[in-house]
This record gives sequence, C-alpha cells and structure tokens, in this order.
Amino acid sequence: MEPFLQHALIVTVGTLLGVPLALLTLLRREDERLLDLGLGFTGGVMLVASFTSWILPGVEGWGFWQVGLGILGGVALIRLLDLFTPHEHLMRGYEGPPELADKVKRSWLVALAITIHNIPEGLAVGVSTAYHVELGFVTALAIAIQDVPEGVAVVMPLLRYRLVRTAVAVGVLSALVEGGAAVVSGVAAAGLPSALGLAMGVAGGAMLYVTVAELYPDIYAEGKRKAYPTFGFIMGVLLMLYLDTAFSPGFAP
Repeated sequence: MEPFLQHALIVTVGTLLGVPLALLTLLRREDERLLDLGLGFTGGVMLVASFTSWILPGVEGWGFWQVGLGILGGVALIRLLDLFTPHEHLMRGYEGPPELADKVKRSWLVALAITIHNIPEGLAVGVSTAYHVELGFVTALAIAIQDVPEGVAVVMPLLRYRLVRTAVAVGVLSALVEGGAAVVSGVAAAGLPSALGLAMGVAGGAMLYVTVAELYPDIYAEGKRKAYPTFGFIMGVLLMLYLDTAFSPGFAP
C-alpha cells in the first residue's frame, strides 16, 4: 500500500501547485500563450507516456490482445463519461446531457470536466505502480510535472470570473480525485495480476482519448496560435522520453 500512497501524494501535490500558479499567471498579459504552452506540454507527456509506460510494457508482458482489449475499454470508459456526465471545457463549452445544461452551476461543470480528465491520470499512476514500483514512480513524477500547467488550466476560467474560492475548491477537488484514483486502481490491479495487461491497456486507452479528443481540440482551436502548444508538445515529449531512459532501465512483469 505504501508505494501507492506515495505516488498518489506526488500527483496530488503536482495538481495543487497549479492553483497558486494560476493566480500569478492571471496577472500577466501573456497568460493565454503560457496556458497554450503548458497544455501542449501536458499533451506531449500524456501521449508518450501512454505508449512507453502502459501500452508497450503491457504488450511485452501480456500480449497484444489483452492490452488491445484494454485500450478499447479505456476509450469506451472516458467516452461514456463524456456523454453522460454534464461538464464544461475550456474552449468548447458545455458537453453532456442537454437537459442538464442549465441545471448545474458552471463551477460544478468545470469540476466535473476535471474529474473526467483526472481519473485516467490517477488510473495510469496506480496501474503502473502495480506493474513495477519504479515505473510507477517515473509515471507519477511525469504526471505530476504535467499536472502543474494542467492545474493552471483547470482553475483559470473560474479566476477570470473572479470566483477565487470556487477556483481553489475545484483545484483541491481535482487533486484529491486524481490521488484517490491512483490508490484505488493500483490496489485493484495488484490484486488481479493476471489481468494487469488489461488494466495497462485501459490506462493507455483512457489517456489517449483524453489527449486526442479533449485536450488538443481545445488548444488547437480555430483562431489560436499554433506555435506555443506545438513547442510545449515537443518539450513534453522530450521530458517523458528522458524520464523513461534515465529512470526506467527496463522492467519485467
């Protein structure tokens, strides 16, 4: 249980750091460019980690079919959450059941969007820790680093409406959701070692869906600058590759 708690704490702290940074960023004129840079960085980390931390190790240990089925399950899980959970994105606005659009406060809609995004990240940390403690640490460290700019993006829309208390509460909630998901998924995966390849596929598929279907449509929306998120993406790719090579010399299931 101890490694799961430690790695959950790492990602929780990373998300929490985004709240004070958002307060500072809001005072700067270039906050949009910094936000795009940070979100591009987040996407780079998530995309590379999906393969190097979960999908490829899972295939090596349990074969294509178990991991492939898991990927489809992870995509389906987040897609269903998207369809049936009312939530609001940074750029695209409201998504979810139309009949709930005007019945839920905007702050809660933002919080629910965060929850949908943070569950896969917590799941990924927990599953990778169940696979190998060192890989779990690398994953937790990478997710925590990309959680900082992501945490800024989480609370920024609320701060623009001067909802400071709500922004702080939502930031704390997102951190707790991610840390809790890491512990629960890790303990569950460790208890079912024969299905760990499936779990790694679920983690990778869920992260791929969030990156491709949720994150990049926001930061590459029409009319926005392309350079900043692209530079951020390359930085995220390089960081994740470095962490994998520096701290992950090779794992066996």
